[in-house]
Amino acid sequence: MSGVPASATGGPRSASAVRQAGLWNIANVLTMLRLVLVPAFVLLLMHDDGNDPAWRAFAWAAFAVAMITDVFDGHLARAYNLVTDFGKIADPIADKAIMGAALICLSVLGDLPWWVTGVILFRELGITLMRFWVIKHGVIPASRGGKIKTLAQGTAVGMYVLVLTGPLATFRWWVMAVAVLLTVVTGLDYVRQAVVLRRDGLAKERAARDAVR
Repeated sequence: MSGVPASATGGPRSASAVRQAGLWNIANVLTMLRLVLVPAFVLLLMHDDGNDPAWRAFAWAAFAVAMITDVFDGHLARAYNLVTDFGKIADPIADKAIMGAALICLSVLGDLPWWVTGVILFRELGITLMRFWVIKHGVIPASRGGKIKTLAQGTAVGMYVLVLTGPLATFRWWVMAVAVLLTVVTGLDYVRQAVVLRRDGLAKERAARDAVR
């Protein structure tokens, strides 16, 4: 969950190749599947007020499928030029929706402190808006730290979805702590990149205007 549509971060490709990608391609179908899984995940997790381990295991399976499809739809879009306007918009929405739904539901159930949910959601939504803020100056690529953060978040949330006790319950707390730390650190790094990108972009615009005069 990088904040930039995975289908939009591939290598250079011709405009004609982009236009040829139809709506009903495998990358978009996987994105649609993630969107459909969001309400299904919520219903499974909240069944019986979240007290049924079996239903929570089903919810974990839905969450895991959503996380896996997030990886594959981006890879397929980059590899086979399956870029569409729908994918550029729906992909980040699907990413934020499944993670946001999981965090909010876990906090509603009392399994996860609200401040953890708040920190992660504030970072994810804030970085997404910031990317659009500077997009005319360039694209902030997904960093390795951001990818590790996404993996840590998915792993931690998945462990909280399951009913765990004993050492595993303690271990998942530490995994979530690492995920929150990476969330904050990588978020600050993206802010730094955005400020530098915008500053350089504005400097180039001023130089271009001065050259015309």
